[in-house]
Amino acid sequence: MTTTATPTPVEKVAAGTADYLDQRTGIGTFVKTFARKIFPDHWSFLLGEIALFSFITILISGVFLTLFFVPSMNEVHYEGPWAAMNGVEMSEAFASTLRLSFEVRGGLLMRQIHHWAALIFMAAIVTHMMRVFFTGAFRKPREVNWVVGFLLLILGLAAGFSGYSLPDDVLSGNGLRITDGVVRSIPVIGSYTSYYIFGGEFPGQDLIPRLFTVHILLVPGIILALIGLHLFFVVLHKHTQYPGSGKSDKNVVGYPLFPIYVAKAGGYFFTVFGIIALMAGTMSINPVWNYGPYDPSPISAGAQPDWYMLFLEGSLRLMPGFTEVVIGHYTLSLNVIIPAMVVPGILFTLLAAYPFIEAFATGDKGEHHVLDRPRNRPFRTAFGVSILTAFFILVLAGSNDLIATHFHMSLNDITWAFRVLIFLGPWFAFWVTKRICLGLQRKDRELVLHGHETGRIVRFANGEYIEVHKPLDAHERWLRVQHVADRPLEIEPAEDSRGVRRKGYALDRMRQRLSQTFYEDRVEPVTPAELAASHSHGSHDEIESRTEQEESPAQLAMDPIGGGRNLVDPQDETAPDGRNRRS
Repeated sequence: MTTTATPTPVEKVAAGTADYLDQRTGIGTFVKTFARKIFPDHWSFLLGEIALFSFITILISGVFLTLFFVPSMNEVHYEGPWAAMNGVEMSEAFASTLRLSFEVRGGLLMRQIHHWAALIFMAAIVTHMMRVFFTGAFRKPREVNWVVGFLLLILGLAAGFSGYSLPDDVLSGNGLRITDGVVRSIPVIGSYTSYYIFGGEFPGQDLIPRLFTVHILLVPGIILALIGLHLFFVVLHKHTQYPGSGKSDKNVVGYPLFPIYVAKAGGYFFTVFGIIALMAGTMSINPVWNYGPYDPSPISAGAQPDWYMLFLEGSLRLMPGFTEVVIGHYTLSLNVIIPAMVVPGILFTLLAAYPFIEAFATGDKGEHHVLDRPRNRPFRTAFGVSILTAFFILVLAGSNDLIATHFHMSLNDITWAFRVLIFLGPWFAFWVTKRICLGLQRKDRELVLHGHETGRIVRFANGEYIEVHKPLDAHERWLRVQHVADRPLEIEPAEDSRGVRRKGYALDRMRQRLSQTFYEDRVEPVTPAELAASHSHGSHDEIESRTEQEESPAQLAMDPIGGGRNLVDPQDETAPDGRNRRS
């Protein structure tokens, strides 16, 4: 006898609501398709989720702060629980920040949650972009999504700058004064632009209300739109995956979105939020009551912005002052234009345009869904490390006064050291990183050809001693030979058979030179013929066959033509996992 459970009233309401929505929106088909989407499982893919969850935390805490903050530069005299500030003249913006910190229940906690979440948001974006860059996840068809991510980085900088400028304290005021100087350095239109931004002579009366609108409305709205576009591209193009046996550009090995990743993402959000809340409750950040309201006269050491803006501060501090040029009655402030606009512009332009530059150099028009191992792309990895080195040097230069005071060193010596390092450091980092990558590739070749060292020494009857090596299994070998070593492009001669100069040769020649820069130094992956030859050691083979049951050299030499991809089937269904595979 079987019994059928009677649906509860709640289940009936839920089922009826779902059916109502499905019949009118067709959402059931969308949810069904999306829930079956396969995503690979790797810890580095969580970096983007940290950025997303940090931004959600920013929005939640920002709504709370908006209810109490007064975006006004009108002067008032403070009277409140912070006795040191009683009677001090300040803007309403600064006074409301003090009220948020000391009078609103939970206000200080929400301020610090908001600030810490903003710092982690930027750190997660930078780290996520580093992962995408070094693994080549920006290649076709994801070039546009790389640009979207780059725009999110720039908008994050804008959101952070406009946010920490709102309290109108000494630290943020000094940052705005630097901004005014940078804007004024723009030839011809600089002074007019500054007057327009500040609503008059600095600091004016309109900047804080304008920054408030930018910070809570304009920038977050664009960021939300770009996040939606970014996630849409991730779903549209399917997720990238790290190389390994059973993985190719035609499938995705991983777990379905529902229920696996839905549960993981939910728990991970509360983990990120909890860590940010713990940091906010235990670590003080931006104590504006120690700085006081903005006053142009007091300037001291330690006036650094948040970490993600330190590179601009460092660039300004390193530039010598003698580059200021006077032409007639006009002053051209190269000592401000170069460090504040030219240097960051070059670095950011290279970062944004790199996917297109690499595609132009390789001539590669195929789709890529399997990621690169950084060691297999020496130029790209070295270039990325050199860019990071330049930013890191500028960040340290932005704290040269703190380094001088904490380590009792000469500020001038530190500044000159960084001026030298900004030229030599990126070049040295590029050279070292490229050498390391090539060395790791040679180590991979050695492992594929000879296997792992075991420490076991065997003596033959003729007196010869050898160390027995343990051959790599199919999965280890595939990881080290699955990549294609790109070669410099070959182009047609400058002149045809009749001696007529070929149209487009100059562009092809430039492309070839760029390709040589990228791929002239390379290490080819092991071919089947090379592997078969390395296993043909006569009597040595008997020792190896007893140590590890492996394929015979004859089997490996069945197809001696081609690259390393022929050493093992990329669609090997014996991959050591139980995950789903979907084309």
